[in-house]
Amino acid sequence: MVLRIWILLVSSYLLTVTVNAQTEAGSLADLLAKNKQQNAEDSSTLDPETQKLIDDIYSLSSSGPSSSTTTVRTHSNSGADSNSGCNCVPYYLCNNGSINTNGEGIIDIRINDGPCASYIEVCCNKEDQAENPITPTPPPVVKTGCGYRHADGVGFRITGDSENEAQFGEFPWMIAVIQEESVPGNSNKLNVYQCGGALIHPQMVVTAAHCVTGKDKTFKIRAGEWDSQHNRELYPYQDRDVQSVTIHPQYYAGALFNDVAVLYLSSPVEITKNVETICLPPQGITLDQSTCFATGWGKDVFGQKGRYQVILKKIDLPLVPNNVCQDRLRTTRLGKFFQLHQSFICAGGQPGKDTCKGDGGGPLVCPVPGDKEDRYYQMGIVAWGIGCGENNIPGVYVNLPLFRNWIDTQMKANGLDTSSYTY
Repeated sequence: MVLRIWILLVSSYLLTVTVNAQTEAGSLADLLAKNKQQNAEDSSTLDPETQKLIDDIYSLSSSGPSSSTTTVRTHSNSGADSNSGCNCVPYYLCNNGSINTNGEGIIDIRINDGPCASYIEVCCNKEDQAENPITPTPPPVVKTGCGYRHADGVGFRITGDSENEAQFGEFPWMIAVIQEESVPGNSNKLNVYQCGGALIHPQMVVTAAHCVTGKDKTFKIRAGEWDSQHNRELYPYQDRDVQSVTIHPQYYAGALFNDVAVLYLSSPVEITKNVETICLPPQGITLDQSTCFATGWGKDVFGQKGRYQVILKKIDLPLVPNNVCQDRLRTTRLGKFFQLHQSFICAGGQPGKDTCKGDGGGPLVCPVPGDKEDRYYQMGIVAWGIGCGENNIPGVYVNLPLFRNWIDTQMKANGLDTSSYTY
């Protein structure tokens, strides 16, 4: 009995001091092999029960270092945990307590150190996996009106959004305008992100004219997009072909005057929790004091160091009166004689906070004055700027209220009702 206790103590000590370490004698596996060989000579004198205890101790490390309280897991290339038997599935298909039963999960987009390739996924035990989403894909909802922002997201809420990431479904009117390009020798067409846009009717999108100029170009739009690198969000995006493009007749490409266009879709999108229209303000309205939001997947900074964004970003920007904006723009390479055209408005001017390359065509939305339900209308379209996020240099946007009557005319010409963006 004394011998048995002594062997257990010595063997446990060797395991403890050598876990996860390399010594002069070699690896843990080498040390254990030497120990086992050294004690083999005495094994014939041990009773069977004692020998079994020794074998059990050595077998603990046969697949790598571990301790009695910590399991070192080896993850397979498929993203599943080979020790626990879990598989990587979207969080809404796993009933393991990682989300609430009502679907209001919380995902930290800065945490992705687990076995799964995407932060949307969790490693789920087989008994917890579900064939149908715990929060099922919703049927089309009865439209409640335009311009409602979902500040807490739809279906789940992200944390760790330190780089101005928008919540999923926060801006349900946001549209990605995609150009279809043919690939030589390949029948499949390549989808190239072109610009942003805004849904003003299930079958109409407003964007910047400079995004959709040129002959023989084929476009489609994507509604409900959020993370451009993953397609496993709770509610899917919707793609539609663009049937026709109408550019404002007074659009001037040289200076981007009247930089507005509407895209008529081949079929309407379905209004769901993550796809909804934005309101449009009355003709000619002005706002001088308001903090608005611009959204897009464009670059984070100007120039070669800038990176296009994977997750939809938002930036809060104050409107800048046109006379103030013109004075500030005159301090740039535009010169002291620059005149800001009436078809523009300005926003921003704070260091590091601006729209940038790739954000063109996206909406600038502002709170509807006097509305207490977090409702917004579109005051501008991302047009141009001098750099991105320069101190005291605002970005320049299409003055969308100037074109409300023209947009109404295009809607009626296509047999569409303007109530979709009227509040």
